[in-house]
Amino acid sequence: MTGKGALIDQMGVALVAVLGVAAFFVFPEDLGFMTRIAATALYVLSLDLILGYGGIPSMGQAALFGAGAYAAGIASIRLVQDPIVLLGIGGVVGGLVALVTGTLILRARGLTLLMLTIAVGEIVREVVNKARDYTGGSDGLGGVSAAPVFGTFRFDMYGRTGYLFALTVLVIGILVARRIVRSPFGLACRGVKEDPLRVVALGGRPRRYLIVMYGISGVFAGVAGAVTAVTSGIVGLDSVSFSWSAEALVMLVLGGAGRLCGAIIGTVGFMTIHHILSAADPFRWMLVIGAMLVAIVLFVPGGIVAVLDPAIARFRKRAEAKR
Repeated sequence: MTGKGALIDQMGVALVAVLGVAAFFVFPEDLGFMTRIAATALYVLSLDLILGYGGIPSMGQAALFGAGAYAAGIASIRLVQDPIVLLGIGGVVGGLVALVTGTLILRARGLTLLMLTIAVGEIVREVVNKARDYTGGSDGLGGVSAAPVFGTFRFDMYGRTGYLFALTVLVIGILVARRIVRSPFGLACRGVKEDPLRVVALGGRPRRYLIVMYGISGVFAGVAGAVTAVTSGIVGLDSVSFSWSAEALVMLVLGGAGRLCGAIIGTVGFMTIHHILSAADPFRWMLVIGAMLVAIVLFVPGGIVAVLDPAIARFRKRAEAKR
């Protein structure tokens, strides 16, 4: 990662925490919406791990998100209600689904791989839809509830605990993801993305690296799904839909792939515009999103975060000059 990229990510973690806490006090009536943003940002971050850092295109990320959401929801109804345990269950199930499917589909490359991810997503969706006794089918899984966090902080109807819970998980997720992509393993995955033949020549195993990264991505997506289930109290069939996978890709492209804070920026931008425009004009709001996406791809292919690079460079020069 370049110095500018590392600095942006360092500042990004602090900004997410500070702005997230500030939003808690500034927008007390919109905590439910902001909770969805936090959970979605972690979901998009999971896609960034495989696409931005591993070069794995995916249109089936919702399968991993939904697996974690349904696992946490079913566990909440039938087994345990501790929210931390439910996050663990969602992460484990999402990771296992990713490892099993990744071992199969990562034998392919390019368009074939992309189509296989779509197929996996549709298979998971059909399984969820048919297992009505456990998932509720097309009616969704309702009645999901969680015990107070650490036995003290109860999930209230105003969404205060839910929002702070989701924000905390997001910040921790960013820190863990940053540690992963900066590790020797993360650098190896970037090497596979940029030049797999050189990695093989150095004695590496590209496919094994990508399978592991895919599994890690599944853990992140599963935890994001579990956060959604715990904070909303319901899991719908849309959580494993193709459109949910497509929206994650749009958010990542808007923010900037391969830059952890790009996933956060893209999620906040997309969901805020969606929230405002869909309320103002529910029939044509996608036109604005489409125009934004075209403009980003044509004029700022690095995403919104790339626009910040010049400002970050100036900031670094001034900081170094003062030393």
